[in-house]
Amino acid sequence: MVNQTYSFERYLNVRTAFGPHFSPDGRTLSFLTNITGVAEVWRVPLEGQTLTPFWPDQLTFRGERVMGATYSPHTDELLVSGDIGGNEQAQLFLLQADGSSFNQLTTNLEAMHLFGGWSPDGQSITYSSNERDARYFDVYELEMASGKSRKLLQQDGTNYVNGYSPDGSQLLVSRWDSNTRNQLFLVELASGSVRALTPDIVADERGVIYQSVAWSSDRRGLYLLSNRDRQFHALAYLDLTSLDFQYLREDSWDVELLAVTKDGKTLAMALNEDGYSTLEIFDVSHGWESRQMLVAPTLPRGVIYEMVWSEDGTQLALSYATADDALDIWIWNLQTGTIKRATQSSRGGIPRSAFVTPTLVRYPSFDGREIPAFLYQPRDQQQKVPVVINVHGGPEGQSRPLFDPVTQYFVAQGYAVLAPNVRGSTGYGYEYQSLDDVRLRMDSVADLQHAALWLRESGIADSERIAVMGGSYGGFMVLSAITTYPDLWAAAVDIVGIANFVTFLENTGPWRRKLRESEYGSLEQDREFLEKISPIRSVDRITAPLFVIHGANDPRVPVGEAEQVVAALRKRQVPVEYLRFEDEGHGLIKRSNRLQAYPAIARFLQHYLASPSKESPTIE
Repeated sequence: MVNQTYSFERYLNVRTAFGPHFSPDGRTLSFLTNITGVAEVWRVPLEGQTLTPFWPDQLTFRGERVMGATYSPHTDELLVSGDIGGNEQAQLFLLQADGSSFNQLTTNLEAMHLFGGWSPDGQSITYSSNERDARYFDVYELEMASGKSRKLLQQDGTNYVNGYSPDGSQLLVSRWDSNTRNQLFLVELASGSVRALTPDIVADERGVIYQSVAWSSDRRGLYLLSNRDRQFHALAYLDLTSLDFQYLREDSWDVELLAVTKDGKTLAMALNEDGYSTLEIFDVSHGWESRQMLVAPTLPRGVIYEMVWSEDGTQLALSYATADDALDIWIWNLQTGTIKRATQSSRGGIPRSAFVTPTLVRYPSFDGREIPAFLYQPRDQQQKVPVVINVHGGPEGQSRPLFDPVTQYFVAQGYAVLAPNVRGSTGYGYEYQSLDDVRLRMDSVADLQHAALWLRESGIADSERIAVMGGSYGGFMVLSAITTYPDLWAAAVDIVGIANFVTFLENTGPWRRKLRESEYGSLEQDREFLEKISPIRSVDRITAPLFVIHGANDPRVPVGEAEQVVAALRKRQVPVEYLRFEDEGHGLIKRSNRLQAYPAIARFLQHYLASPSKESPTIE
């Protein structure tokens, strides 16, 4: 029997469901899905659900990205956030849960409004915004009945609100000095007084993060995740009276997700073990010392993306995916001990058996360090094949065994795909994450060189047909790889990447520059070095054909980064293709644009990697 292959369009029509939130009575689940081509709010009933999920109802019809939706604690209303054209200038909306009304609450379209949570009585919401000064985020409260907002905290920094205290009298605020360093505060609503809960941030100290903060059942302390004095993020407890901080567990991997029920009695945590998630659930109603471990649901090996409890703490929603199946929402019921799928995202008409799962590999780099990577190979690979090295963004990020339609398409077409976690990636400890900071930047690019060498020496790759592809910081890695090691690559794809660190830092959103300087270096102290390592300075070394994609509204890596390198290559008559999308920002969100861009990438790589033709028919 001849094996069937499917068009790229079919792969890009695989849907996803994420962003779950329970209605106050726990009978309905809201979520986000891109069924219509962009993320909108939908809902599905849970009560009485059988093995076959109910068909969901669509609640929003913006035609633009919805970024989040959260039920009121007492009424059938949702607080929705969304932007326009990928510009990240998030606005807040109030949505009736039957979809009958959808009213905008914020009006400054030039500012970001980041939702922080509903008050316990449902009468107010809190959010952070940079409307006073684009560089800084202050904290606000908005009264739902009157629509009036008031500023609760003004400070020239990045202040993100994490929600109300259980009695509604305080706000928990996280102030970020960089992407790897923050401090926690409590703000009294009545007096406006601010109390620091964690030590002051000291410049040039190692990064310490406090995140996923939740109140204990006796309300005397906070559960949280931190890497303070640790390589990995671990579960900790902060006493609110003495401010004593203690770790509750020692783990050799990051605890990356923490969700505690509203009453503080049940705690769920997910560990990131070499990229895969492990879930543990505890009864902590009498404190951690008297905890009881509960039986957690058994799931195929994959990644838990989000965890959310129902109001009564009896149901846990998981956004969950495997490498060979779409991101969907599962519901774990603690009372019955059962788990069921609440959403069933379409696989584009492609059977699950057509998708492949990766092998976790490690390859040696220039200093003998072993670099972890996920290797996707065609089934029953018998010979050397063309390979795409797909580099994640961040750099504080990690390639995970999540479903990726682009990877699955390329493997079905006979390519292998390697997704490396080069030094600087998260998930492997603070030391590993710091190995690419500032002056060590090019060491991570050397890890890409050694990925290509390992693929050749291992007999996996045809040495003349290796391409490198990446987005955001991964786009910088692509451009840096083809300028630093030009002879290794048959082709390259840069999606919203950095070409020039100087112009990037000068033009990135003003709220982001300070957060990124601890990672990349500052223009005041490191300009000469940043100029030296910027790919645009070595563009004359590029020989590999390049495909460039960028969104005109990108606030993170402005579109000028793409246009610098495209203009330089066209001047030298190096093959370069460029797609600019006027209604996109930092990456491609809308399916219509993805359907244009990714098949074009496939044609580009097919041309320059010239993989052997197949006898298998393509199913449209």
